[in-house]
Amino acid sequence: MRDSDKTDAIIALDDVTLRLGGQDFAFDLSVTPGKMTAIAGMSGSGKSTLLNLIAGFEQPETGRIRICGKDVTGLPPAARPVSLVFQDHNLFAHLDLATNIGLGIDPSLRLTAEDKQAVSQALQRVGLAGFEKRKPSTLSGGERQRAAFARALVRRKPILLLDEPFAALDPGLRASMADLLIELQRETRQSVLIVTHDPQDVQRLAEDVLFLDQGKILMHCNTKRFLSGEGPAAIATFLGPYHRRD
Repeated sequence: MRDSDKTDAIIALDDVTLRLGGQDFAFDLSVTPGKMTAIAGMSGSGKSTLLNLIAGFEQPETGRIRICGKDVTGLPPAARPVSLVFQDHNLFAHLDLATNIGLGIDPSLRLTAEDKQAVSQALQRVGLAGFEKRKPSTLSGGERQRAAFARALVRRKPILLLDEPFAALDPGLRASMADLLIELQRETRQSVLIVTHDPQDVQRLAEDVLFLDQGKILMHCNTKRFLSGEGPAAIATFLGPYHRRD
């Protein structure tokens, strides 16, 4: 991919390579700002590895990573302008929700009155008003997911990364959490990258799709084209009943 194609990208990986556990990964891509992009593929295709490279949990052996126009290669996760939501929500069981969410603002929890108000407002925004003193163990799976979204909101970062955040939820909760994510993204205009192996998530959420296979990007296109099933056979296999050839 030419550098000129990446000028306006909010995330750009330039000839990034990495070897993990005997598997080689190679990524060259750019992500358009203000969109929801799905990172899709079968298990073991490299989806989480790509997300971890962007977040800073993995470091490339070659190439560079740019976020918001800045070279962040080598920077730790805390120094990158991203928020993350994991499948397990990453909430501390011994802390109440207000404290868990406050960690997103300041890990030392030196919070101002304005910060504490922001925590309450974020909880209200995700439908958890009045839950400040609740412990994660008292919440349902959907409520813990909402709390994870609230923590991402208070961080106010331009990029939100989600690693299969709905995988442990039943179909009804998946749909409601997806609707909430769409609503929040439209309000904040964050650039969102969501890892998924579910074609329904791609159809419901994404504007663009990065499809991975064997550690490489097999296709990067808009969702309509992706769902048409055109392109390599691996995409039709992934889509299954969502594969629609004209």
